[in-house]
Amino acid sequence: MIKKTLIQGLIIVAGFFLIWFGFSQIDFMKLFKVNERTHTMETKLGDMIWSQIQDSEQMVTNDTLIKTLDKLVNPLCKANDIERDSLKIHLVIKDEINAFALPNNHLVVYTGLIEDCKKQEALQGVLGHEIAHIERNHVMKKLSKEIGYSVLLTAAGGNKGGQLAKQILKTLSSSAYDRKLEKEADITSVEYMIKAHIDPRPMADFMYQIAQDRKMPEGMGWIADHPESEERAKYILEYIKGKKLNNKSSISEKDWKTFQEQVAKE
Repeated sequence: MIKKTLIQGLIIVAGFFLIWFGFSQIDFMKLFKVNERTHTMETKLGDMIWSQIQDSEQMVTNDTLIKTLDKLVNPLCKANDIERDSLKIHLVIKDEINAFALPNNHLVVYTGLIEDCKKQEALQGVLGHEIAHIERNHVMKKLSKEIGYSVLLTAAGGNKGGQLAKQILKTLSSSAYDRKLEKEADITSVEYMIKAHIDPRPMADFMYQIAQDRKMPEGMGWIADHPESEERAKYILEYIKGKKLNNKSSISEKDWKTFQEQVAKE
């Protein structure tokens, strides 16, 4: 009787492991085409939201300014194996001090941010931060958490897409990610800069500048949505402590000042 019970137990255990092994060999993501569906949704959402921005905002079309912005972005991408052509970077004429990422690798930069950065490295730090949000898939994580996956599918499907696109745009452009994702994007940006031989300390200085400016009106985008800026500056400086830092300017100081002046005239 004991022997029979033991054999039955062994059969059950063996059966469990066989079933487990069988399921482990199945690619459920492929089976249900989850990746494909999510990618399609992200593409549609990003292009739909960007279309709304185009309809309501004025874009910078000056090739010289676009090329200068590229000169600031390219070193970050090249040093960190990020495909530059995968990023769709748009320069929008707006006084707001803001930059934000959209689905499908869209990155929107307001001229007000460029005017406010005292050094090119500060701007590169912010751009690296937003690129990190894209590379780490933070954009879709944020939207899925705050809006809901099913609602995003509805928007991408075109059912009341226009209305939802406005809500999604507001979520991405005027509210911060949770602190964990923000810190991950900050540190990733610092790593991008170090690998590109760009000094990340001006990024921390920019954070302090944000923290110290108490007269900023509400709705100032990147500034208003990062109230813990002093704390972020501190952990950036702590992270780079003891690391060998190089500073290879992407453009000359003269070209940086000219860039800011020309942007201000747009």
